[in-house]
Amino acid sequence: MSAATPLVALVVDDERPARDELAWLLERDRRIGEVRTSASATEALRLLHEGGPGGGIDVVFLDIAMPGLTGLELAGVLTNFREPPAVVFVTAHEHHAVEAFDLSAVDYLLKPLREERLSEAVRRVLARSAPPSAAGGGEQVKVERGGVTRFIARSAITHVEAQGDYARLHARLDGEPASYLLRTPLASLADEWADAGFVRIHRSLLVALAHVEEVRTEAGRCTVVVAGAELGVSRRHTRALREVLAGYAGAG
Repeated sequence: MSAATPLVALVVDDERPARDELAWLLERDRRIGEVRTSASATEALRLLHEGGPGGGIDVVFLDIAMPGLTGLELAGVLTNFREPPAVVFVTAHEHHAVEAFDLSAVDYLLKPLREERLSEAVRRVLARSAPPSAAGGGEQVKVERGGVTRFIARSAITHVEAQGDYARLHARLDGEPASYLLRTPLASLADEWADAGFVRIHRSLLVALAHVEEVRTEAGRCTVVVAGAELGVSRRHTRALREVLAGYAGAG
């Protein structure tokens, strides 16, 4: 599988409406070249064996709770393939996430599906197959303060705050907090740094998942603690953050 080649996807779900909806959403994505469907994990296994292990399928979007062979059991079988396809779980049940990532799942999506979250899952599948050099660029960030230009490690940045057309970088350098103003809009950084583990929690805030210490929920309000600072998560971004954190923890 190449990042430049459209993906062949297999959707496995015993419920036809859910299966058809997911297939339709994937067909709308230009990065997907072909979508196949299966109503059971057993039938999916047969399709995956046709033409050799993998059956030419790059990614399997897999429901968990199915009669007979479950999605988790099928994923376990796939780990024995010489070149297993990527697995993305699509389920209504949040509590299977740990088991899913023990099976090296690329992502874990919750029903009802949101198209933007599905798009992110496709990006993760493609990123998994990208050459290391493509994913590792931009580790040093050029910043200026008081007439001095400095290069700081992106891994030291804990979160980013929007300030108009600028972005305020918050970092931990030698154990001490530091901040710098960058002449780049937050929206641009959110796109450029997604592969480096930065995620939007508010229209004006971007956090580094590696620096998230706690996720707190109280009276329906979600916050995250990053480098000792408690930051509010907007309702719009709360569910997406939980899904991404589950994926990040499993990948780690």
